[in-house]
Amino acid sequence: MYLYIIRHGEPDYATDSLTEMGKKQASALAARFCIHGFDEIYTSPLGRAIQTAQPTCERLGLSYKTEDWMSEDLTFDDLSAENENGKRDWAFACQSTKLLDYTGEWYDSPVFSTCRAAQSGYTRIVECSDDFLSRLGYKRDGKIYRTISPNKKRIAAFCHHGLGTAWLSHLLSIPPNIFWSSFNIAHSSVTVLEFNNYPDGFTAPQCVCLSDISHIYNEGLDVNSPVFG
Repeated sequence: MYLYIIRHGEPDYATDSLTEMGKKQASALAARFCIHGFDEIYTSPLGRAIQTAQPTCERLGLSYKTEDWMSEDLTFDDLSAENENGKRDWAFACQSTKLLDYTGEWYDSPVFSTCRAAQSGYTRIVECSDDFLSRLGYKRDGKIYRTISPNKKRIAAFCHHGLGTAWLSHLLSIPPNIFWSSFNIAHSSVTVLEFNNYPDGFTAPQCVCLSDISHIYNEGLDVNSPVFG
């Protein structure tokens, strides 16, 4: 199985929708995905993720299914903290050395001290991920997966930055503070994980590509527009 984790296009957060550039990015994704297609498409319930998925659904003649746990709102409530301006922002959106240099449990770091529920919020994502993968045929067993229903499906999940990076850290068994300080995913970027169906009935996802935006170059879109905000 191939799992495609796709961040929404450039957003207008105030209206939970895509900007004109975001709509162009979504169309570029549809042009990319119509070549090989998907078997199933899932999306966050938020507008910016759904609007990113819609052109692909239309090109492929597929309907999307919403997964409430993929909502960025839930993740932000748990993993945001008060910044130096007194406003809430992602706790991990700080100088990366503050995450890399901490030697205790990541959620005990001062970086996460004003979060509402950093540890339990991450645990919620872990549990929802495990349930989602189990429904797709791969049941978590420690750090690996027991192959319950081996398949070669291509599964798309249109979601968000905070949720996506937390989710990827779990899927790849990378401590979240290490992932957040060392990796990032751009607007409309595509990350692909491969679940090989090994003969012994166990597997672990391997990252085939991370935050790929080749569709942006292919469509000649402006790569100088903000892609990470």
